[in-house]
Amino acid sequence: MKLVWSPEIAAKAFTDTVKSCELLEGSSVAELISAMAAGWNAKLIVETWSHGGITTTSIGLSVASMHTCGKHVCIAPDEDSKAEYIGAMKKAGMSPEVIVGEPEEAVKGMVIDFLVVDSGKNNLGRIIKEAKFGDRGAVVVCKNATLKTEDFQLGSLFDGGSRRIVRSVFLPVGKGLDIAHVAAGEIGSGSGIVKKSRWIREVDKQSGEEFVIRKYNVL
Repeated sequence: MKLVWSPEIAAKAFTDTVKSCELLEGSSVAELISAMAAGWNAKLIVETWSHGGITTTSIGLSVASMHTCGKHVCIAPDEDSKAEYIGAMKKAGMSPEVIVGEPEEAVKGMVIDFLVVDSGKNNLGRIIKEAKFGDRGAVVVCKNATLKTEDFQLGSLFDGGSRRIVRSVFLPVGKGLDIAHVAAGEIGSGSGIVKKSRWIREVDKQSGEEFVIRKYNVL
């Protein structure tokens, strides 16, 4: 099965997130991620969060889960972070499930459709290694991507592994979003073998923003 994009649900989640995050810092990122999660009809949405983090993205993910009739789970590193997160989300009228622990351990046993991690605070490579994605494929979003080394790309975590990336893109929104679409199935399991990849750079003529997309050729 493949992920099927629903523009109607994405638009509704975007609009509702705008209303929920009005006048809150970082809402532009929240609205975009909410629309993506809803548009992909994600049933299990997982995010990482720690003390001092911005909760607008979390609000957006909760909004998305409501539109997809899915589940939103937050992984917090300790009890203090959990309490802070729950308090902030209650003010927004939302109550996602919160798990305390290291993300790379907490994701074990979950079948994730949409994963959001913070590159500035999490060991992204270990989380990706332990995460299990559904047979529809999945979307992985890395926040604060500009805090990573210049030559790092989210798609590189999958190079040579059992799973392949259909495409990945860096968006200059907030402190940078690195986004990857993980293909359904595994390499060699009948879904194709990656032969080579190439980077494509495009510039939005109206906004001037530059988009970098990695395209893979498969058999």
